[in-house]
Amino acid sequence: MTDNSLVNLGELSKPATVLIEKIAGAVGGIFKPYQIVRVAKADAEAERIRAESQIQISDLHRRAMYRFLEEEAKKQQNIEGITRQALPLLAKESKPENVDDDWITNFFDKGRIISDQQMQVLWSKILAGEANSPGTFSKKTVNLLSDLDRRDAELFSHLCAFCWVIGGVVPLVFDVQNEIYNRRGITFDSMSHLDNLGLVQFSNFEFLRVQLPKTLRVYYCGRPLELTLPDDTSNRLRVGNVVLTKAGEELAGVNDSSPIEGFFDFVYDRWASQSYVPKTASKQGFSSDQ
Repeated sequence: MTDNSLVNLGELSKPATVLIEKIAGAVGGIFKPYQIVRVAKADAEAERIRAESQIQISDLHRRAMYRFLEEEAKKQQNIEGITRQALPLLAKESKPENVDDDWITNFFDKGRIISDQQMQVLWSKILAGEANSPGTFSKKTVNLLSDLDRRDAELFSHLCAFCWVIGGVVPLVFDVQNEIYNRRGITFDSMSHLDNLGLVQFSNFEFLRVQLPKTLRVYYCGRPLELTLPDDTSNRLRVGNVVLTKAGEELAGVNDSSPIEGFFDFVYDRWASQSYVPKTASKQGFSSDQ
């Protein structure tokens, strides 16, 4: 079996070293002090024990043992894959030592069965994000993530491409029958599905952001836009038929969706019709460094 050990801790930054040691302490039996346990060594040790054992085992026992070894090898590979991809995402000021042990145990209890490469990337971002800022991701969000398949994650990523920052992150879905949404898979059925998964709340009625000031700066993929609302205080802003749940907000924080072509203008025109922005102002006059 090929040597697929993850890393030697002496070659890592301090946060990466601490994270691996933290995982070792919380999960137990997965890592050695200075190296992630190799599946190859685990297999070799199992073979040695079997060869030296004086207990007679049946073919059934033997098949069960091999099946167990194969299953554990796959789980080990998944754990190492997620951890390996998380390490480069750690910030210099990362504080993995402050990550709760129960959180790590729960994370790898769910993550060890994740073999899809795209999903492992998402899991690695969650692990790194929690190490960078402990308490960012709840165990409930991790548990929800474990129920998502690749198609669910892709659909949620498509939705995040429509998100604006209006105080918090808000997907502006004003009409699920509009082509600009449908082209990206945002439909009544798909939003109902994300609602059932616990990532969003989807309603026939528009949600509101309330208690807003007279002027409000909002952002789409880093591009700012200043709204002027009708009243001096306590304004309300309609934000469409979809809002993120707490778990949805946490997962949206690690999403890398690119902006949708034409969506800034689409939203601008809607707000211009409500006199929140000038109808004659150039939509290209705003830059991300403003």
